[in-house]
Amino acid sequence: MFSSFIIKYAEIGVKGKNRYVFEDALVNQIKYSLMGSGTTYKVSKTPGRIFVDFEGEFDFDDVIERFKHVFGISGICPMVRVDNKAPEELYKDVIEYFDKVYPDKKKTFKVKARRANKGYPMDSMELNAEIGGQLLDAFPELTVDVHNPEIELVVEVRDKIYIYSETIPGPGGMPVGTNGKAMLLLSGGIDSPVAGYMISKRGVKIDAVYFHAPPYTSERAKQKVVDLARYVSKYSGPINLHVINFTDIQLYIYEKCPHEELTIIMRRYMMKIAEMIAEESECQGLITGESIGQVASQTTHSLLVTNEVCKLPVFRPLIGFDKEDIVAISKKIDTYETSIQPYEDCCTIFVAKHPVTKPNLNIIKKHEENLSEKIDEMVKEALDTREVLLIKRDN
Repeated sequence: MFSSFIIKYAEIGVKGKNRYVFEDALVNQIKYSLMGSGTTYKVSKTPGRIFVDFEGEFDFDDVIERFKHVFGISGICPMVRVDNKAPEELYKDVIEYFDKVYPDKKKTFKVKARRANKGYPMDSMELNAEIGGQLLDAFPELTVDVHNPEIELVVEVRDKIYIYSETIPGPGGMPVGTNGKAMLLLSGGIDSPVAGYMISKRGVKIDAVYFHAPPYTSERAKQKVVDLARYVSKYSGPINLHVINFTDIQLYIYEKCPHEELTIIMRRYMMKIAEMIAEESECQGLITGESIGQVASQTTHSLLVTNEVCKLPVFRPLIGFDKEDIVAISKKIDTYETSIQPYEDCCTIFVAKHPVTKPNLNIIKKHEENLSEKIDEMVKEALDTREVLLIKRDN
């Protein structure tokens, strides 16, 4: 029945003279979402609308699911496009559409006509009344309900005429790439993939860094993070995942610093390294999955001490969320089942029995002086030996 879709957007519509930049970014993300779908399609746009037309066979449900991963889309409308023709011919097309889409005619409905083409011989109100009357004549079991109809039939008169009656919700947000770039500190837990998803929803392109600690963390733990990055990339577009071997640095901190401060000092060096990679990658900020009070390293005191090492802003989209909020989003974006797989990451392996919850910045910096002999060299070695993986969505 359907081979074409109207793609609606919301926030983009208020962008004024720069709207075309956001529309072009949305078109690119739609094309990315259809990679590997095995379809032949064309994406085009007119003011206020983007169209996707498919040629030949395609999987309708799969295409809808792919569109639901594209930030910037507010609605997905399967539609029929017909030539701009006289009203008498249009009525026949509308009746044919309604008959095919709704075998059961015991429905309430309303007609919502929009005449963008001012040269058309009938205005919107006239079209509403006449199309509604034609449908009632053709299908007497229909009932008009202008306030809460089961079916809202939309007829848009433009260069062509577009007929549709369903708007499938999209994910909203802004097209990825329209609001700069940031570096995500990605672990194998529940929180950080959700943080990456949420920042991407605001149009930010993301790359990611993962801190690996072999042999304390396994290759399966690393693969878990790769899998999480792939789920996020369905929404964010391709991600460059920087894998840092953090073992020697952690062991050195463990040897030289008080154990109750291990998590904070380790976290500070993660942030330092992530910022170095971010600046090299022309990012404008860092992203973490931290939420106030969730663990010892996420108290307000701890976040203050962690932030001190960074010049770039640190985006924490989950900062006021509780765990149930975060879990709900992780399930929505399909990362939850992967995140709870029992493969430890470096943050959980080297945690102290009684970590400090109100660290003093001056004391932390004083104890970090114990690392001065080797730490700069070790950080350089970690950066020089990193592995960079390009993560894209699966077909």
